[in-house]
Amino acid sequence: MSGRPVYSIGAVAQMLGIPPATLRTWEERYGLPVPERSPGGHRVYSRDQVEQLRFVKAQLDQGISPADAHRLLAERLAVGSLSFGEPEAGKTRLLILLAERDPYAADLAEYFLRTEGYEVAAALDAADATRRSEELTPSMTVIDLLISGGSGLELCRQLKQRSDAPLLAVSTLDSSDAALEAGADAFLQKPLDPLQLVSAVKDLLGASAFLRRSPGGPG
Repeated sequence: MSGRPVYSIGAVAQMLGIPPATLRTWEERYGLPVPERSPGGHRVYSRDQVEQLRFVKAQLDQGISPADAHRLLAERLAVGSLSFGEPEAGKTRLLILLAERDPYAADLAEYFLRTEGYEVAAALDAADATRRSEELTPSMTVIDLLISGGSGLELCRQLKQRSDAPLLAVSTLDSSDAALEAGADAFLQKPLDPLQLVSAVKDLLGASAFLRRSPGGPG
């Protein structure tokens, strides 16, 4: 999983507007896509798998049955004709809060996110991140789990209790399971690849940024 974002089933449900129970049913019935399991047993989806499900949903929106949509997906994958393009960023300038312990990493992430049209605010310790979250009400927060000596997990819990805004956890350690348990919607291991970071942010915010209106659920 190193270097690539993984998404919880709740985050995927929000991104695509498909209930978690439906995603689990499709997995069991059609065997495509099959997410990996974290050490704690949570389903974690790759970006390619999210795009596969996006393809299925597009077929359903055209009136095709789930069985036929998954059969078409399998055929496309078999011949390598399914492309996984980047979702478009929303036209609204959304605010992202970076809770990052490393000033250099914060500056770099801010640069790439601003290049994509997002507004960015940075906090270099957990207390400041909490304060800025209350003041700014960001559209999403990127949290380094090692911020303030390892306070990132508790920060995830606090922010998730206060808001439904997406949380992307990042760490040099493979802490995906702990991050999901703490309420993060996705996990990305450091060192961060700028394209993977931007892709994860776009995925979680979605083209319309209406994430919190869709049903969520546990893995």
